[in-house]
Amino acid sequence: MTSADLPALVCSAKGCTAPAVWVLAWNNPKLHTPERRKTWLACDEHREHLSSFLGVRGFLKDVVTTAEWEARQRGDAS
Repeated sequence: MTSADLPALVCSAKGCTAPAVWVLAWNNPKLHTPERRKTWLACDEHREHLSSFLGVRGFLKDVVTTAEWEARQRGDAS
């Protein structure tokens, strides 16, 4: 499977259809084990808003580019 076969990554902000360039990794400690990570995707315009939403609740764990996230998932990241 090539990257052309994969669906486009789209921002998770309500109503936004912009390409995602950021991955916001989070978890709700009341529901998830500490190592579990859920993800939201964000465009440049919505990264700060979505990060703040998760951050004030204590859910935000990491914010990285989609390229870095994909490399980590493949085991390429150092």
